[in-house]
Amino acid sequence: MNPLEGLLVLDFSIFLAGPLCSLRLGDLGARVIKIERPDVGDLCRQLYISNLELEGDSTLFHSINRNKESFAANLKDPRELERVRKLIARADVTIQNFRPGVMEKLGLDHASVRKINPKLVYGTITGYGDQGPWADKPGQDLLAQSLSGLTWLSGDGGKDAPPVPMGLAAADMFAGHFLAQGILACLVRRAKTNEGGLVETSLLESLIDFQFEVLTTHLNDGGKLPDRSQLGNGHAYLGAPYGVYQTSDGWIAIAMNPLDKLADLLELPALRNTSRADTFARRDQLKNILAARLKSKPTSHWLSILEPADVWCSEVLDWPKLLNHEAFKVLNMTRPITSSGGMTMNSLGCPVRIDGIRPQFERGAPRLGADTQQIAREFAL
Repeated sequence: MNPLEGLLVLDFSIFLAGPLCSLRLGDLGARVIKIERPDVGDLCRQLYISNLELEGDSTLFHSINRNKESFAANLKDPRELERVRKLIARADVTIQNFRPGVMEKLGLDHASVRKINPKLVYGTITGYGDQGPWADKPGQDLLAQSLSGLTWLSGDGGKDAPPVPMGLAAADMFAGHFLAQGILACLVRRAKTNEGGLVETSLLESLIDFQFEVLTTHLNDGGKLPDRSQLGNGHAYLGAPYGVYQTSDGWIAIAMNPLDKLADLLELPALRNTSRADTFARRDQLKNILAARLKSKPTSHWLSILEPADVWCSEVLDWPKLLNHEAFKVLNMTRPITSSGGMTMNSLGCPVRIDGIRPQFERGAPRLGADTQQIAREFAL
């Protein structure tokens, strides 16, 4: 039995952050019903991250809405709004990520729905919180990354390099997972008190916490700015040799390792007798010496020398190499799922194992409103 089996989650959210939260709750056994507008549904259905379209919806929608049901309702229609309120009265969790004020206008904010279901755990994600000068700014991932300072940590080129966003929707992903953590904590409390609660986070708060290690340093080092390496930057706050280096046939990553040890293994006397302070003060000089040597031989050659000596290093893989590697295959992280329209596609599995077993599911993302009639009958709406 999955840990959340028997719990009902109503997901009003759109795009990525909220649906990612409900995806994880669904993976752990909860029943997730998406509440969608009858005409367009979750706008993520048309948010394409490639030209690939499956059953009229984007692959992004399919990837984060597997194992869910779709209930179509026009929340501006009093009759349909009342049907949704009846669902809320039976739910354990609701999730929403609209701009501040939207759910209040519909009468579906936490204060309102608490009156009809005091045991409800109400999860909400905003862009930047519901107060302050940014409260009404669009809660979009790239904008949140840009405001959070995160873009000054990646990329090569030192202090004069341009800002570099992460190549993933980091704000959405962290916010979704943080909201799931808060909801799970509130459910544990509810088991003791029989009362629900309000769980809130934002894209900005999530990215601030994501940077807790380096922001804490900044808060205590006199306010120094991040200093990215000019070569193979792996971490703006770590000295040589930490980074990624080109070999004659690919790339190799080298983590925290004593330079004296690398000097002996790679026959680089210039790296010997380097102090801890030097690894920062002379970071780019030392990394360039290392880079010139590593570029002379293939990745496999260097791994055959460094790995037996317990040097922390690895090949830098692309997706085809990763997916074909035995280390990936033994994880059993992919599985086929079938959408409500009958289409089968490959999907990633839940990254969490419970009692040694990865949660199993075969249901893909739902067509818009595919489950409306069945849910209406089941809950006598």
